[in-house]
Amino acid sequence: MATSFHFEHVLDFTRGQADEILRTIPALPGVFALCGARREDAPYLTQTADLRRRMRRLLDPPESQSKRLNLREKVARIEYCVTGSTFESSLVLYQAIAAQFGYTEARRRLKLHTPYFLRMTMENAFPRVYSTNKLSKRGLAQMYGPFPSRLTAERYCDAVLDLFKLRRCYEDLAPYPEHPGCVYGEMNKCIEPCKQACTPEEYAAEAEAVKKFFDTRGESMIIAIGLEREVASSAMQFEKAAALHAQWQKVKAAQALADWIVRPIPKLKAIIIQTAAQENEQADQAALFLLNGGCILGPERLSTLGVRAVREQTSVGSSLFAQPLMLQAVPLEGAATADTSDSPEARAAHVLSLLEERAEPSSDLALLSDHLSLLRRWYYRPEKQRNGEIFFPNEDGGDKGAWPVRKILRGAARIVLGDPKPMAETQRDAAKEAAMGIKTKILHEGRPDVERVVPVLPKNR
Repeated sequence: MATSFHFEHVLDFTRGQADEILRTIPALPGVFALCGARREDAPYLTQTADLRRRMRRLLDPPESQSKRLNLREKVARIEYCVTGSTFESSLVLYQAIAAQFGYTEARRRLKLHTPYFLRMTMENAFPRVYSTNKLSKRGLAQMYGPFPSRLTAERYCDAVLDLFKLRRCYEDLAPYPEHPGCVYGEMNKCIEPCKQACTPEEYAAEAEAVKKFFDTRGESMIIAIGLEREVASSAMQFEKAAALHAQWQKVKAAQALADWIVRPIPKLKAIIIQTAAQENEQADQAALFLLNGGCILGPERLSTLGVRAVREQTSVGSSLFAQPLMLQAVPLEGAATADTSDSPEARAAHVLSLLEERAEPSSDLALLSDHLSLLRRWYYRPEKQRNGEIFFPNEDGGDKGAWPVRKILRGAARIVLGDPKPMAETQRDAAKEAAMGIKTKILHEGRPDVERVVPVLPKNR
């Protein structure tokens, strides 16, 4: 069974006071359970975009001859929690079903399927790469993904292997000189370890190069080819530079087949920002989730007080107006609190530290598989349908592995306030013509010390 889960709100339900009880339930998105009087009765669990409306549909007096599901006579207790996004609702519903019925039932009800990964068998004497959706504790560090589908994973795998000469056969190799080989060897796409055409050290070096490509998502190879191309170009070896440029483009094309999130499972680490539940009327907060090693933790609330995303556009083109605005709130005397007295960066760092403290590597492959499935389902939605944002740790510079706090703050501000609208451009020519049209100044009657400006519109041309 899964770890215990408890709803935030619990209400006793009686038919005589049904209207008063349902009136106290907020008309907000959330997850709820309708429980019977006996413990052995299975609760009705679901998520909804409007808790009050959905419960009224289930608990109001039934209409005559209606076939709609009605649980008014069976419910003795209502349990619910308010959520801020579909992502949070799915995670809470999964936790509630797993706590009540176990992982298998939660996986069946939510239709969760383990995403596909690329598995590199570095423990084998002759490593190879293949796509799989079966997790194993021994191979997690060499599993790269998740991918949206098996076809996507295999397409990326083939494109990468075309850059190297790693074997693609599935047999457990026992090399000998008379081995018949395969078509990849004949096409010069494999260094044929089966025929002992290469030494074990040469094959190990080729396998290590493939692993480095997957670990860096192709950046290692792109940088190396780019430097070699620059050297050839400087030496006026233009044919060699052209060949290297063609190879560089091929590597870039292979790299583009994998999304930015594709990386080894233990290194799947990110911050996911969603809309926070508005139950407490704190509209300036966003919900932060931590993706750690494939498992999802959270949410923790992050206040965006003092943060405003700005994208005004001016005719002068100043870049200052395109920068985010960080405002530190100055509380009234004697009314300072911990949240308002800290800077936005300090609040964000504190929330991130809270999530990091809760993060623990999970050894439960069933839980890991389900969280990866929830992640894949949210991340690979079409961009217009995917709510929320995701941020990865820094991967270069002196802050390698640290969180991009300012980017996370800007993302939270966009979630809370929405994308800022560009300011209307100033019509300078029209303003200049209007200013030139002011030709006369007439003294106000009885007030010689006060002047009144009368604009005179320019004549029609």
